[in-house]
Amino acid sequence: MSPTNEPTLTLRPSDEERVLRSTVREIAGRFGHEYYQRCSREGAPMQELWDLLGSAGFLGISIPEEYGGGGAGLTELAIVLEELSAAGCPELAMVLSQGIAGSVFPLHGTPEQKRRYLPGIADGSEKFVFALTEPDAGSNSHKVTTTARREGDEWVVRGTKYYISGVDHCDHFLLVARTGTDELTGRGELTLFIVDDPEVQGLQRQLIPTALQAPERQFTLFFDDVRLPADAVVGEVGRGLRPLFDGLNPERVLSAVICTGIARYALDKAVDYARSRQVWGVPIGSHQGVQHPLAEAAIELEAARGMVWRAAALFDAGLPAGDESNMAKFLASRAGHKALDTAIQTHGGNGLADEYGLADLWSIVRLQQVAPVSTQMVLNHVGQHVLGLPRSY
Repeated sequence: MSPTNEPTLTLRPSDEERVLRSTVREIAGRFGHEYYQRCSREGAPMQELWDLLGSAGFLGISIPEEYGGGGAGLTELAIVLEELSAAGCPELAMVLSQGIAGSVFPLHGTPEQKRRYLPGIADGSEKFVFALTEPDAGSNSHKVTTTARREGDEWVVRGTKYYISGVDHCDHFLLVARTGTDELTGRGELTLFIVDDPEVQGLQRQLIPTALQAPERQFTLFFDDVRLPADAVVGEVGRGLRPLFDGLNPERVLSAVICTGIARYALDKAVDYARSRQVWGVPIGSHQGVQHPLAEAAIELEAARGMVWRAAALFDAGLPAGDESNMAKFLASRAGHKALDTAIQTHGGNGLADEYGLADLWSIVRLQQVAPVSTQMVLNHVGQHVLGLPRSY
């Protein structure tokens, strides 16, 4: 991305940010965490909430205005997702559709692709998911073995993708496939494709049973000579890493705000409980053994949020944001996990009861230390690219 203007971080939220947060909070509050729990149990999308957010313009807040969006930035999109998460309704689909696809198409899509897909992303009527990882190619994208070969006016895809989220609820997905091999390095030359039909001939999916409690389920995808049109390519053939990484930095920021939002949700519940729950005649919140862990969690949360908004501001200004996006994801995933774990501990046995709405969020917060990039790969990135140390992997 080319720089557009200097990034700005305000010390206090603007009136516009306050209105945005309060409006999203009010919408999400109509549904509450019980709605998220029900959808998670059923493996069903939070469709009613999604449709309401779309009609109100919040799903398209970062999409350019000429395609039906709000023309704002990643910062505003992150605010929407943080408030949803703080209301107990973290929406992973926003990370994939608005975050990845909604960032990739404005930067790398053809005029036809922008006209075709961005309005649907903006109003929420069309969802994208993302197919990158494979059984033997997780963080090392160069080892992708799913291939796409050109046959006349079509691409023919063969291979397997693994742990693909929400493909049963999507309208389209972005696919990363190998279209060649660099003769000097042996690395795969990758290309980004649009798969318009999740039920396309030759594509099969298999549910992966997991402990993850979320509306989005995980699948293995099997491509057996799946045929895609020539114009399904996003960006340049063999140079798919460029659009890929322009989608992954927003993905990291939005993954981070799922964690900071859940942390806010958990701490609010823990503080209320610590004030009202009495043992031996006093609220448990009057004891340092309860207060101090909550205070530590609050401090770590605010530190993480500071890095989140810094990363989003850099991205919105068109400046390099990879270092900060990775740091934000690292800090937020840990802060979210600590806040939720502390809230569960504060509630004692009640922390594991469904009615208190805490333990069912553990898996989605813990997931963020594994995906979309692991804690260890973030440390590798910082060691090499920030500290200038030799490559360690």
